[in-house]
Amino acid sequence: MAIIGHEAHVTLPLTRSISIIIPAYNEEKRLPGTLRQVIRYLQRGVWLFTEVLVVDDGSTDGTVAVARQLESEYAGLRVLHNPGNRGKGYAVRHGMLECRGEWALFSDADLSAPIEELDKLWHEVERAGAQIAVGSRALDRRLIGVHQSWFRENAGRLFNLVMRLVTGLPLHDTQCGFKLFEAKAAHEIFRRQLLEGFGFDVEVLFIARRLGYCAVEVPVEWNDVPGTKVSALRGLAAFLDPLLVRWNQIRGRYE
Repeated sequence: MAIIGHEAHVTLPLTRSISIIIPAYNEEKRLPGTLRQVIRYLQRGVWLFTEVLVVDDGSTDGTVAVARQLESEYAGLRVLHNPGNRGKGYAVRHGMLECRGEWALFSDADLSAPIEELDKLWHEVERAGAQIAVGSRALDRRLIGVHQSWFRENAGRLFNLVMRLVTGLPLHDTQCGFKLFEAKAAHEIFRRQLLEGFGFDVEVLFIARRLGYCAVEVPVEWNDVPGTKVSALRGLAAFLDPLLVRWNQIRGRYE
């Protein structure tokens, strides 16, 4: 486990409440199973208030319809709509700024990191007094059940090396779509976010560090799921995002 930022001494809320944010673009097939797994997890009664926010990013299939169908099974389900297809970063920001819980997790719609791994993230923020927990595939690769292709996995390793050199963030995996934020911190971080695509993870963690928030990197179980929305070309284009983050910082756009 890695820690970035100061060792914050915060009192975690006595009333634990959680929002689960799921960005979704053309997820008609996978979303029903994902939502049922998340709902079953939340219905254990560990949290006193729960909600699930499905953020539709301009889907052209039945994503919204299948989400609406599950509202009768879980009163805490809300569907938010982006103004067209704006990107994963925009969708996550939308959900973070709309959440009602004291803590907010964003998770990929394919649940490549099982929702039960939230228990690990919560344990670590509670132990470290942190405001952010970053799910990581890199800290313990034995937890990866189904690997990505050789090209994607090694491109990810190279990206994180470049990211560390450019931004100074001491993290080994910024791109795992499984991150927990204290909602108060999330509002301060995400309202400063500028990138709307897949490089937004680096940006929000960079902003968090500049604002003095403490983040822990936590190894999680992870399985590659077919049907990724990130093409190889778009993945390579993401190598520019750490440079954009540094450029935005130099221009004072995160102040």
